[in-house]
Amino acid sequence: MNNLIDNNKTENTDHTIGYVHSLQSMGAVDGPGIRFCVFLQGCPLRCMYCHNPDTWLVEVHDTDGAAPGVRDNSSCMKRLGTPYTAEELVKKILRYKPYFANGGGVTVSGGEPLVQAEFVTELFTLLHENGVHTCLDTSGNFPEDITELDPIPADHDDTANKIDVSTGTSLLNTPLATSAADKIIEIRKSSPSHEKYDRLLSVTDLVICDIKFTTEKDYRECTGGSLKKVQYFLDMVTKHSVPLWVRHVVVPGYTDSVEEVEAMADIARSYPTLEKIELLPFHKLCIPKYEALGIPFRCADIPECSKETIEKLNPLVRV
Repeated sequence: MNNLIDNNKTENTDHTIGYVHSLQSMGAVDGPGIRFCVFLQGCPLRCMYCHNPDTWLVEVHDTDGAAPGVRDNSSCMKRLGTPYTAEELVKKILRYKPYFANGGGVTVSGGEPLVQAEFVTELFTLLHENGVHTCLDTSGNFPEDITELDPIPADHDDTANKIDVSTGTSLLNTPLATSAADKIIEIRKSSPSHEKYDRLLSVTDLVICDIKFTTEKDYRECTGGSLKKVQYFLDMVTKHSVPLWVRHVVVPGYTDSVEEVEAMADIARSYPTLEKIELLPFHKLCIPKYEALGIPFRCADIPECSKETIEKLNPLVRV
């Protein structure tokens, strides 16, 4: 089953279709102020403690028409989620604009919103035109392989010439003599995937990023994702000077040690636009979703995180 979305254009228009899992009109925990929250369908991760497994897939095989969603009769596949254009969603959102007066706005989450980056960019662009604050709530794990965004390896020889090949940020606006350095920058700037996220971040007012683990090994084993991807994406956030909030789910026996939380905070503090770090307690309210989907919950036997644990760890994450 595919878990990546090709945001098709609507017929005879240039409008991108987004697939929405659910909407929350008066959110109070997903960014500053009162927020309209858009939860998108589709996620490339399979986090061991995920609270929303019903957002993972973007399509299912459906031969009897029983599955909810938009059916493609030619392939017996159904796209999950409710289809919207950005214009349709903005019309719905603007009904709540009076509630955004004290620093509120719109947060797009998931699933993983980077799976539908083109749609989110269109949505945020229209929201900016209407004076609405935009927040991207992401894992930082974009669906592409990292080489699609950055075809130049991080240990490329030209690092000796003081070129930051891991981000390409410091020299983007600096005149350079014709050399291998120019080629590195031009290759990176011309990457279609890199440009896609540049466009998205140019209309994003706040990024909330979940740093789940502090090693590549734990990311792979516990989420199927990559810490390198998170760090690469946060380098792009830095390049665009977007304010950053970091979140970290505290899971007993996995991410609740002082050493783990300190390591996570050190990673977060390495990004200059960081404003705050939030610790979120692991809970098991999601178990009925797993049961309904027939999916085993990998953390079923792990105790929930206590309020006392969060209070003990909070002093470690002050910014």
